[in-house]
Amino acid sequence: MATDFRTFIDVVPYVCDAHFPVLMRGRHGIGKSQVVYQIAKTMNLPVVERRASQMTEGDLVGLPVVSGNSTKWNPPDWFKFACDNPCVLFFDEVDRATTEVRQGLFELTDSRKLNGHRLHKDTLIFAAVNGGKHGANYSVADMDPAELDRYTVFDLEPTVEDWLTWAKDRVASEVYDFIQHNNKHLEHNGDIEPNKVYPSRRSWDRLNKTLNLSGLLEHGATPELYTVTSAFVGLEAAIAFNDFVNNYSKQVTVDDLLTGRVLKNVSKMDVSSHMALIEKLEDSKILNDDLDSTKIQNLAEYFCQIPSETAMVLFTKITTASEQNAVALHQANTSKGIVRDILVSMLTPKS
Repeated sequence: MATDFRTFIDVVPYVCDAHFPVLMRGRHGIGKSQVVYQIAKTMNLPVVERRASQMTEGDLVGLPVVSGNSTKWNPPDWFKFACDNPCVLFFDEVDRATTEVRQGLFELTDSRKLNGHRLHKDTLIFAAVNGGKHGANYSVADMDPAELDRYTVFDLEPTVEDWLTWAKDRVASEVYDFIQHNNKHLEHNGDIEPNKVYPSRRSWDRLNKTLNLSGLLEHGATPELYTVTSAFVGLEAAIAFNDFVNNYSKQVTVDDLLTGRVLKNVSKMDVSSHMALIEKLEDSKILNDDLDSTKIQNLAEYFCQIPSETAMVLFTKITTASEQNAVALHQANTSKGIVRDILVSMLTPKS
């Protein structure tokens, strides 16, 4: 069963409390590594990350040293740290590792020890792979039942809402609004064509950082913006993003809503456009202040002309932010009638 990130973050602490290893399976670039660091931060634990695909057997078990008439193994520094200190021990790309390294992880994931050295009682083990449902698209090895049995396995399929929640205060407004309106370009979900560049959550994050540092978005849709974008997310997404940026100045703003300019375009807006505008309104924090009668009236007219599901979202946002604004909106008289009556009709089941 696929698990989104919100659910994963909610339930994985139960596994962590029992100190059992966690294996995350999912496509590349969805944020598996980032969510490990996010979880570790909430637990106030450092992360010790190892790329299993780059390890040899010696990198895992350490080096032998003669002690009296016998030999013992000195652990590598990262493993000794995990034995001496509580941390999140994160093995990435396990299904790309050599057989010897993966067999070495058997004891560690099963018994929390290796060559006589035991992990700290509060150290947690996380691992990540690209295998599972999407394994056929990657050059990875299968994990047999005995290997999988050492882990608690989560098949991660993050939703668009997961990304939007993460990206809200992290990416440029043009990038955020583009994905919100064109979420099919967030990542590729179909068949993979060899050597073709496809968008992923990771590539959008990297593109956003590049655009912020370069200032390319300040110049609008340019050949340079298209070239850089296509290098990160592929041709189709780059064409759509360049077109979106070219028309970004025409996007409906919070000021358009509060001054009533939006009313002439309401019939041309789809549900996602209304939701994007309502989110912009919430993000602006203007609802936390008492609005004057003109702005309330414009909000009320807009409320009465949009689909009921988005109207209810708008009313909830206003009610949560300010009781006075909610009361004023409730009492407003519009071209469609009094808001309170319209609200009742929305809430009354149709016979």
